[in-house]
Amino acid sequence: MTVPLLTTERLLLKPLQAEDAAQIQTLYPRWEIVRYMVATVPWPYPENGAEYYVNNVALPDVAKGIAWFWTIRRHETPDELMGLICLYDEDDNNRGFWLAPEWQGQGYMREASIAATDYWFNTLNKPLLRAPKAAINARSQRISVSSGMRLVRTEKKAYVSGELESELWEITREEWNALQRS
Repeated sequence: MTVPLLTTERLLLKPLQAEDAAQIQTLYPRWEIVRYMVATVPWPYPENGAEYYVNNVALPDVAKGIAWFWTIRRHETPDELMGLICLYDEDDNNRGFWLAPEWQGQGYMREASIAATDYWFNTLNKPLLRAPKAAINARSQRISVSSGMRLVRTEKKAYVSGELESELWEITREEWNALQRS
């Protein structure tokens, strides 16, 4: 299945392409973004980090049918990447995202998250979505709470910023669809 273009009121979620690596490389390697990423993310971020990730991790996983990646862009500036959101068919890790700090706090990630979550449940027909996050990542927690997810587990995990308390949030397809109808 190819990754489709998704649209929301303000956003275009464009399928990730190899040429997006250049914009990712300029936006992503900032402490505000990477500090709550899993420890496998190299820090300091290498000069070819985005190119390597896009071409050797993200796009191959899309080709295998186990991942769906979108760049996040505003309708007004469709050539300007703001962040990334992905879905993974992997135990306890189905959705991840990041947004450049200058775009945070404006509801963009919540909007992108709703579109991707709806795709997970109503196009891919997955029964459950689980999203891990650093417990101190309050912005990410708010997205989970506002979308009806519940906290199911906590544990220590290694992040770029060190070992932190980690949370696992989840929601079922039935719960998601009931919330979207209300």
